[in-house]
Amino acid sequence: METRKFNIVSTQSNIDWVGRKVTGAHNGSIGIKEGSLLFDNDRLIGGRFVADTTSIKILDITDPATNAQFAGHLASDDFFSSAQYPEAVLNITSVNGAHIEGDLTIKNITHPIEFDAQINLSDDVVTASGTIIIDRTLYGMKFRSGSFFKDLGDILIYNDFELQVNITATAAKENVLA
Repeated sequence: METRKFNIVSTQSNIDWVGRKVTGAHNGSIGIKEGSLLFDNDRLIGGRFVADTTSIKILDITDPATNAQFAGHLASDDFFSSAQYPEAVLNITSVNGAHIEGDLTIKNITHPIEFDAQINLSDDVVTASGTIIIDRTLYGMKFRSGSFFKDLGDILIYNDFELQVNITATAAKENVLA
């Protein structure tokens, strides 16, 4: 049994997000600060990665003032509280084939999540991607949620948001004990 550690390459990894509302959707990106994946005989067995909530970008709004206002709102206590909680963390707790389960911590609130991922290991490089659906209200993001506020009409923002995670990781130089 050989356990190998792969360190995430932040510059080659990212998270694309989509948030939907009654009148459409917004999308953007979030940077991955750091992380690692553990493999046992070429099979993913665990890992952890840290997203930088201060790096959230909005890609569909081109007007600079509107974009800055929206980015400020996402960083505010209505959403990510980025100044107080600059990191969100996913700890992988179990892997069954392509199905991954883990604990996601946002704003110091942790809930279990699960998703499917495509994982490719080639020599000393791992690429992985998957789509994670998150109910923002579980993490204290209740702004314009129909679960908490009635009669929002066309200003309602749906509770679920989607993250498309793409990771590249390279073999760590240090050995991992089996």
